[in-house]
Amino acid sequence: MKKTLLVLGAGIDQTYPIIVAQKFGLRVLAADSNPNAQGFSIADEVAKVSNRDIDALKVLCDESAKCGNKIAGILVMGTDIPDVAAELALYLKIPGPSIFTGKSTTDKFIMKEILSKNGITVPWYALVENFDSLRNLMSKHKGKKFVIKPTDRSGARGVFIISPDMIELEDLYKESIKESNSGRVIIEEFIEGDQISTESILWKGKAFTPGFVDRNYEMLARFAPSVIENGGNHPSKVDEKNRSNVIKLVEAAAKALGIFDGVAKGDVVIGKDGKPMIIELAARLSGGDFSESLIPLGTGVNIVKEAIKVALGESPNVNNLSDQWEQSVSNRYFFGKPGILKSINGLDKVRELPWVKKFEIWVKPGDEIKQIKYHAGRLGVFIVCGDSYEETQERIETIYNLVTFDIKANNV
Repeated sequence: MKKTLLVLGAGIDQTYPIIVAQKFGLRVLAADSNPNAQGFSIADEVAKVSNRDIDALKVLCDESAKCGNKIAGILVMGTDIPDVAAELALYLKIPGPSIFTGKSTTDKFIMKEILSKNGITVPWYALVENFDSLRNLMSKHKGKKFVIKPTDRSGARGVFIISPDMIELEDLYKESIKESNSGRVIIEEFIEGDQISTESILWKGKAFTPGFVDRNYEMLARFAPSVIENGGNHPSKVDEKNRSNVIKLVEAAAKALGIFDGVAKGDVVIGKDGKPMIIELAARLSGGDFSESLIPLGTGVNIVKEAIKVALGESPNVNNLSDQWEQSVSNRYFFGKPGILKSINGLDKVRELPWVKKFEIWVKPGDEIKQIKYHAGRLGVFIVCGDSYEETQERIETIYNLVTFDIKANNV
């Protein structure tokens, strides 16, 4: 009988791992609270269950086992719930993140406490008790910029760059708290420098890192104080020495958080002094296009397939985690001003371009476009490849020039 893999979620980010798992010869059970989840149309078994409802998921796993389909592994991709996977793995007595890893990688304050105590370099940080505490903390570090964010959210929800003289500082503090599931927020120093996303498979404590891209924050000024990322670029412009330093740091951070056999998604900044720091580290595969597109297009590595093996307790093929080739590839997003979307132009022209590897629009005429505050407010995405970084960037500009969104402001 085929082994059954439980995929937590069946949305856009989980459709690709469902397909990979089935090609790998697995039976897939997908759980999602959305009855119209995209992945439901292809999974072998589906359940309208929240991927955060641990009790309901335990019942689901038990029922699947009674039908002869015992869960052999759990995969988390594109949703920050390794704590749920940890609870289920313990309950089912199957491979998965430990309770320690699940907790420490979903609470950013606990994460930074553990990393700091283990000598892993992170930006200065502190837990914010109240608004007066926030102001006092900032006053002790004059002349610096800071980031405030919930301890337990992802996708840039409630994340803002702040400074002591901002008129809207208290409003941003309250908004960050509102976005936090626990009502807890942290402040950390904003480090100027190159930001890197990494994606690693750890096996027996050794990190294999085919995912290494430059994060693109060219729109920080446009969307300030929100921190909105606009895709990434492969290959990274970081030189070999600094790349090696980043990978070593990610490996050390992963092991400090209890990841010895599993996935580690790193967010790293290389400061002006050339030293890398861990901003965050997640015990899951990246959503968006990193694991699904940028890594395989740029390097020829199917990291999702190897992550599935690890989720089943099987040895990954480490040779398959080495770059097979190097190609320039970038993903970018579409953004719009607030208002009512009247029309979208240039779609057919873009679809005819052979070097466009992905092109999705997530809105339609008649939709209300709101002020973007986090990543879910983006209007669509595209991926382009080229023979060089320069060619890829030129093609990005071509797409932006071709596709236009006619949006009528609400007050017009």
